[in-house]
Amino acid sequence: MTKSHIELTINGKKVEALVEPRTLLIHFLREQQNLTGAHIGCDTGHCGACTVDMDDMSVKSCMTFAVQANGTEITTIEGVANADGTLSALQEGFRMMHGLQCGFCTPGMIVRAHRLLQENPAPTEDEIRHGISGNLCRCTGYVNIVKSIQYAAAKINGTPFQEAAE
Repeated sequence: MTKSHIELTINGKKVEALVEPRTLLIHFLREQQNLTGAHIGCDTGHCGACTVDMDDMSVKSCMTFAVQANGTEITTIEGVANADGTLSALQEGFRMMHGLQCGFCTPGMIVRAHRLLQENPAPTEDEIRHGISGNLCRCTGYVNIVKSIQYAAAKINGTPFQEAAE
């Protein structure tokens, strides 16, 4: 099969590769770039485990061909940490607020929440729930995921995090 030449930026690094036109972005990232943080969950675009950021939009990489990413900027979970390697506010939030259990959905959830906070730095609980509605978690019930994102938003905005009274 004829391969296509693609050039893109992944986590700030310029990448050139030859890919078959049928190669999905998730497989390109995992198998050719060794970026295994994004997970293959449903292969139908429903679960969000494969979510990456492409040109300032959340995309399901299991539904995107690698050739469609030509000329784009991609951020995966591996690119979310701070430049010095410390945890980002979101990663810290998920750790501190127990926003993960099995961890399978976590990379996609964090990448989606990263985009959400870029679009809306101070979301309400309802806006967070709506913003992550394309990412499924089978373990947590979302309460601690929402708290994790609220924690990160507060930290990013320099405001104290106030947990709601239960």
